[in-house]
Amino acid sequence: MIDFSLFPSPCYIMEEELLRKNLTLIRDVANRSDVEIILAFKSFAMWRTFPIFREYIEHSTASSLYEARLALEEFGSKAHTYSPAYTESDFPEIMRCSSHITFNSLSQFYRFFPLVQAQGSDISCGIRVNPEYSEVETELYNPCAPGTRFGVIAEQLPEQLPEGVEGFHCHCHCESSSYELERTLFHLESRFARWFPQLKWLNLGGGHLMTRRDYDVEHLIRILKELKARYAHLRIILEPGSAFTWQTGVLASQVVDIVENHGIRTAILNVSFTCHMPDCLEMPYQPAVRGARMDGEGPYAYRLGGNSCLSGDYMGTWSFDHELQIGEYVIFEDMIHYTMVKTNMFNGIHHPAIALWTKEGKAEVFKQFTYEDYRDRMC
Repeated sequence: MIDFSLFPSPCYIMEEELLRKNLTLIRDVANRSDVEIILAFKSFAMWRTFPIFREYIEHSTASSLYEARLALEEFGSKAHTYSPAYTESDFPEIMRCSSHITFNSLSQFYRFFPLVQAQGSDISCGIRVNPEYSEVETELYNPCAPGTRFGVIAEQLPEQLPEGVEGFHCHCHCESSSYELERTLFHLESRFARWFPQLKWLNLGGGHLMTRRDYDVEHLIRILKELKARYAHLRIILEPGSAFTWQTGVLASQVVDIVENHGIRTAILNVSFTCHMPDCLEMPYQPAVRGARMDGEGPYAYRLGGNSCLSGDYMGTWSFDHELQIGEYVIFEDMIHYTMVKTNMFNGIHHPAIALWTKEGKAEVFKQFTYEDYRDRMC
């Protein structure tokens, strides 16, 4: 059990034992299905924990120059890099930091592949393809929605792929099941399998939430094995983000004040939804709070309010089994993925500290943010 008094407040706290449990499962899936599973930084980039990850996996995926540098300099291996668009100023450094580069369009490939050739490097290049199928219901997160800017559709590809295209990258999922992957593969193969003999690898992207409790891991392994059997020459890659850090830690906050308006009580916290948990407002979804129900029933029902000036910086309502007190901890569950990578300093609100609860039961605080962090960002 985490001793929250040992940490600054507010604080993102990852639990090492829970992380290792997820990593063990992911490594087992990779080994049994003969695929490679790599970490996507867009979900999680807490580099101080990378030595733990390197005990289980070898590579990571980047979507920008900074992420690619983080892969090389902190993860210790070159990145599998994809970006919707590369620029002339960034691309030389992208090449330095990448083992694989995926292009979003044929025009980007034709524009930048000559630079890869001129360098004489062993970078493997690919194209992102769009199977025009996704079961992601939230439009904000659906990469295959009509008019999407992501990927090339089958009708846009020549029968003979351009020289230098060695792989396809396909990303259609968000916290999805193995059964959604199975249906996606049907659409992907029906549209693009005729090009597979020309390829060396197939990247199935992220969104494979294999560490979720109800995920059918055995079904995932079976369909990956079947895919490998159909295309034995292809190296299969998955790059989930959330699966690695799913339910591995919390955001610990405290009650600062309690206000009431027209019978609605709001507990104002020392965290902000818009600054520290933006997916709660973007997705939107209501996170779990330790020791509380999300039904708003009972005598101890509260909205939880953030400490920014944005009127909509609140979520609610939750029912507690007692009257909340100023200074009391409010613990948001599962707050490690897609939180730290998205935080902002709107209103000059500082980020929560970043920390690890080690498997030995010790508090290791990696970072506390100061006024200088805000000032330096504002120039």
